[in-house]
Amino acid sequence: MLPMRDGVTASQVALPAGHWPCILDFLVERFPGVRAADWVDRIQAGDVVDASGRAVAARQAYVPHGKLYYYRTVADESPNAAQATVLFEDEHLVVADKPHFLPVTPSGPYLQETLLIRLRRQLGLAALTPLHRIDRETAGVVLFAKQPAFRGAYQTLFAGRKVMKQYQALASSDTRLQFPLHRTSTLLASDHFMQMREADARDGAKPNAHTEIELMETRGPWARYRLRPSTGKRHQLRVHMAALGLPILGDRIYPNLLGRGEDETTNPLRLLAASVAFRDPISGEERCFASRRQLRFPGPG
Repeated sequence: MLPMRDGVTASQVALPAGHWPCILDFLVERFPGVRAADWVDRIQAGDVVDASGRAVAARQAYVPHGKLYYYRTVADESPNAAQATVLFEDEHLVVADKPHFLPVTPSGPYLQETLLIRLRRQLGLAALTPLHRIDRETAGVVLFAKQPAFRGAYQTLFAGRKVMKQYQALASSDTRLQFPLHRTSTLLASDHFMQMREADARDGAKPNAHTEIELMETRGPWARYRLRPSTGKRHQLRVHMAALGLPILGDRIYPNLLGRGEDETTNPLRLLAASVAFRDPISGEERCFASRRQLRFPGPG
């Protein structure tokens, strides 16, 4: 096995039954987005090993039913100036306050410039694992488990809806709506992979997304809302607000999918994971962690 390197732990790939002449041929076919020359460089550097920790050779005969371990890399990853803050740490948990535009975990073009990898480097914790996710565009509180032995106990809280999550969002003000209100609907994958959609109520689909929405304050045409989701469907809060005619300020996905473009740091998605609260399954303590970040209304100041 390979040790953690720059916050990145080794990835693994299983070797299925097949007729690849050598390990290099298998890797090139298995990972079409990685050039053969890049695999050769990694192998020659000793960065691809077998289950016993021995470095493999590019032209080594392919043997099925084993595993290979390697470091994931991203070429020319764009730097990200956004910085997170550690709000809390004990022997079991790390709680971070994430800024807008910083991904929680590696994916696609993001690796070193993610919250997880930064925290692993900063704290020297190879086993650090997020207990839940928030969108790259969303700011706020994210919890991580430090030890694999206790990870399941915390994940069970989220799966069992025993974590009270509160968000804040900025959107337009609408005096026609009566708050507080409860939005419930069935969220399904849309035709576009970037979006979710609400199913037509006439389809008779069972609701799977529930959000309590409360008006906190109004400033001119804008308002601050408190959102309490009791479910955790992908993009749930963004979809529910847009369905009410209150798309969250800075949202480039709902109600209309805009071009990707560059991140507009002066116009982020005004959605904040403001707090999480739960009874700690290990210590029995009541826990509550709150973000120190603030959502800014449009206009001066």
